[in-house]
Amino acid sequence: MSLRPTIDFLLNDWLSVERLNQRERFADHSRETFDAVLDTCERIAREKYAPFNRVVDTQEPHFDGEKVILPQATHDAQKAYAESGMLSAAQDYDIGGMQLPYTVEAAANAFFAMASVSIGSGMLTTGNANLLMKHGTEAQKRVFALNEFGGRFSGTMCLSEPQAGSSLSDVATRAVPDGEGFETDPLGPRYRLKGNKMWISAGEHELTENIIHLVLAKIPDAHGKLVPGTRGISLFIVPKKLVDTEGQLTGERNDVALAGLNHKCGWRGTTNTLLNFGEGKYPVRGGAGGGLDGAGAGAVGYLVGEPGKGLYCMFHMMNEARIGVGLAATMLGMAGYHASLDYAKNRPQGRPISSGGKDAAAPQVRIIEHADVKRMLLAQKSYAEGALALELYCARLVDEQHTGAPEAADDARLLLEVLTPIAKSWPSEWCLEANSLAIQVHGGYGYTRDFPVEQYWRDNRLNMIHEGTHGIQGMDLLGRKVLMENGKGLQLLAGRVNATIERAIQIPEFAAHASALGQALQAVGATTKAAWATANPTEALANAVPYLQAFGHTVLAWVWLDVALAAHAAADSSARTGRLAAARFFFHYELPKIGAWLQVVRERDLTCAGLAEDAF
Repeated sequence: MSLRPTIDFLLNDWLSVERLNQRERFADHSRETFDAVLDTCERIAREKYAPFNRVVDTQEPHFDGEKVILPQATHDAQKAYAESGMLSAAQDYDIGGMQLPYTVEAAANAFFAMASVSIGSGMLTTGNANLLMKHGTEAQKRVFALNEFGGRFSGTMCLSEPQAGSSLSDVATRAVPDGEGFETDPLGPRYRLKGNKMWISAGEHELTENIIHLVLAKIPDAHGKLVPGTRGISLFIVPKKLVDTEGQLTGERNDVALAGLNHKCGWRGTTNTLLNFGEGKYPVRGGAGGGLDGAGAGAVGYLVGEPGKGLYCMFHMMNEARIGVGLAATMLGMAGYHASLDYAKNRPQGRPISSGGKDAAAPQVRIIEHADVKRMLLAQKSYAEGALALELYCARLVDEQHTGAPEAADDARLLLEVLTPIAKSWPSEWCLEANSLAIQVHGGYGYTRDFPVEQYWRDNRLNMIHEGTHGIQGMDLLGRKVLMENGKGLQLLAGRVNATIERAIQIPEFAAHASALGQALQAVGATTKAAWATANPTEALANAVPYLQAFGHTVLAWVWLDVALAAHAAADSSARTGRLAAARFFFHYELPKIGAWLQVVRERDLTCAGLAEDAF
């Protein structure tokens, strides 16, 4: 079974992505150029990623005392991906990019995430470089970002610390000016950093010439004190190896040392590291030429943007990463669905039940003929294909934000703000459930390593934590996103949903779905108001995750209804029948779940929040 027909349908029949070619930025493109990109990525994923998914799971990264060792397959995949041009796919022609719509880039990257998510395909590198293109100086763009887009350098994001995971206001990494004239370094105001960063993906390896760390740190005040909260956080470029103003290595190692590798339940092909900045293992002389007299010990870092504005800059990368995590979770769910569908079609087990009971002498049937197995397969299909549609819709909003008319672009920006917590959290919860169902379809074989579905589950379990837990996404949605700009984002989303309802209610086959979605939308709106009725954040946010779940299910019901409208207009086929069945499944089996979730939010239920610690 191939992913490609689903991608083609969503891009062309549903999102009509070729219409973007009417815009100046994409005028050189056509359906043929988009297909060529998808063909190339599908081939590389099939040849360089998929065959080695188990290899990178069993041959974990290890440190030999000098460098981190990864399987040769990872090196080969990284090289093939960089040579494909996908690291700079959406960038301008004049810096070596393809000026592809981000929608097509996201669809192309889906092949790699499905083939082997833990080999990786440059999400962090591209996000790092995109941040620098937005907030960096011209020299920082030229020296760091362009070399990341070209594949010479790779990138990371260094936020969390051993004592401060998601609580970024508590970061303790310090950055002090690097001597007299620090502010005139051609690569940006030069600082010395000391501190520790934890859970840094791709933080140490030999896959590229250099690793460019983007590090959050605080600049002490005049008394040497760190400013409390997030206001004091600044952002720094800290390269693993120092470079000159042309981006060439100086031969001097920066004081960034690997303190250890984290051993994970999944994503084992990607290094996950504890990094020490400025511990003195690699003493550094100084700045861009490597010959400056530094003020003392510490890793050399170059300020990005203004002091104290680091979190503002980093959100550019964090939001990209949240959508990237959502896509990774989606494609792991899809991989499990494809694997369990293939297994169900070929595994004989059990016999059909007739009015006279089972006939033990009758031949066995394949398990796909059992109703409960069909239920599990249809659930997986509705989760994975629905999530893929959501991620591509969000990618389409990115293109609208960057290339649309001013009003449409601003609407896309605000819609993306509201949908980003859903794009990250919903696939990471429900495509993980899809992976669990894939194991269940395999029965006892499912939890053995003879089949890939147990690895897909382990890989996907990380995504509920990557880039912010459900609790954080829920508080972001209910505490900020639906309220921002006087609720305009929620109103815009409601407008899109109602437009789909108005189209669907005209078709008898979809009228009940349209009515159910309208009721769900109304319930979400009323619950949002009820949650904040007392204006007490403790009460409003006590059940932010159930709100997130109900909101997400409502969004996915809308997405499925919109997709179903496109499927309904298509020629009759097995794929059309399957999409309409998946939409029907979602409305019959999933959307009704939102009532219980919304009830505790609406009533500001404090069963959990109010329970004393000693009662647990």
